[in-house]
Amino acid sequence: MQVSSYEDLRSKIVSRMITCEEVVRFFLERIDRLSNHNIYITVFHDQALERARMLDRKLRDGVSPGKLFGMPMAIKDNISIKGSRLTCASKILEHYESVYDATSVLRLEAEDAIFLGKTNMDEFAMGSSNENSAYGIVPNPFDNKRVPGGSSGGSAAAVANGLAMVALGSDTGGSVRQPAGFCDIVGLKPTYGRISRYGLVAFASSFDQIGVLARNCDDAALVLEVMAGRDERDATSSSHIVPDYSSVMATVSVEGLKIGVPKEYFPETLNADVARMVKGKLFELRDQGAELVDITLPDSEYAIAAYYILVTAEASSNLARFDGARYGYRSEQAEDLAAMYVNSRTDAFGREVKRRIMLGTYVLSAGYYDTYYKKAQQVRRVFQDRYREALEKVDVIAGPTSPFPPFGIGDKTGDPLDMYLADVFTVPASIVGMPAVSVPLGFDSLNLPVGMHLVCNFFEEGKLLGIAKRIQRSF
Repeated sequence: MQVSSYEDLRSKIVSRMITCEEVVRFFLERIDRLSNHNIYITVFHDQALERARMLDRKLRDGVSPGKLFGMPMAIKDNISIKGSRLTCASKILEHYESVYDATSVLRLEAEDAIFLGKTNMDEFAMGSSNENSAYGIVPNPFDNKRVPGGSSGGSAAAVANGLAMVALGSDTGGSVRQPAGFCDIVGLKPTYGRISRYGLVAFASSFDQIGVLARNCDDAALVLEVMAGRDERDATSSSHIVPDYSSVMATVSVEGLKIGVPKEYFPETLNADVARMVKGKLFELRDQGAELVDITLPDSEYAIAAYYILVTAEASSNLARFDGARYGYRSEQAEDLAAMYVNSRTDAFGREVKRRIMLGTYVLSAGYYDTYYKKAQQVRRVFQDRYREALEKVDVIAGPTSPFPPFGIGDKTGDPLDMYLADVFTVPASIVGMPAVSVPLGFDSLNLPVGMHLVCNFFEEGKLLGIAKRIQRSF
């Protein structure tokens, strides 16, 4: 089935050239055929076909199709769908079924989207390579000996492999954008609060955001528009007006665009191919009428340190609920309550999750709270001020999505600090809460994907996607 975008697919469905059921069967058969890629943890074979038939009946009965009528979607396995497994790729939730729907799911289904299944991920969204899953590693779509990025690696690989048209992921410090860069697709993290977090299993609550992975900016904009907006069940969701993102995108022009280029994003250690391709794209934009503005973002080297102090502190608190008492895995090797807690968490949490819980508990302890956690919060405020100041002078901040192309499976698992640097360029936008997107630039000398990272001011997702679309069009 050859379709270039959801608009193309929708026109075929609405004109009765193809049915929703045929679309779903095509994707399900492809998912089964590529099951060795380990991309889906759970596949909704029966549910997806039943929903497709229901939508076909609606169309035959003359009911107006929703904005996402028949769109085949994947969803990261840390977002709730009622009655379906919600594992977070962890042994501790291996048999848990969600008892409610996430707000994002309700809004997408209200516009007639179809979910095909739940995708693999780093356990509890903690990782940059999808190597931390209790369900195994997902290979990169372009080289099965390399990683797809993380933590939304399964969602990114699903879109890149043609196993879904669009996928939902979650982004805490780059977990949508970095795998998008590694898989040659578009990955959008909206402004913090733009999409309700109700139904998203918490990793670090002041950072977590549901994001969108798609093959093109138009599809990402449409899905964002459906999900965005105030939700009374999420106090952190914003009541900021939700525009027609497609219309906003259409107004964006490269001519006169001011692109901020931070020197901190192009260190000497940056991979040569990544540097060449990102700079080459910036020079192309300059030739098309954009203005490249050299800017500086002092103290950028502290972003990773501040980020991992803050998110591990929040993770330590959020994951305390998984204790073997209320739901999830419970160890049978326990003689008393304390042993049940300890053994259940020891048996069922993976190494990276344990590492972050321990680090987070440490920085929140009485003797170190002011030294680490409080100081990291102060650094966060400094970053917010710096980015606001920079975006008063330019329209967008641009740089690489990752300092290197997709790395080999196992290459960085022995050195957590080296692994954490995979997110060095995506973390700042998460610290400040601004919208950011990774847009594919093409392939390097080893035929590996390279992405460009763009950041705009709060609630400027339409402008951001418009710029990304201009970049995507020109390669």
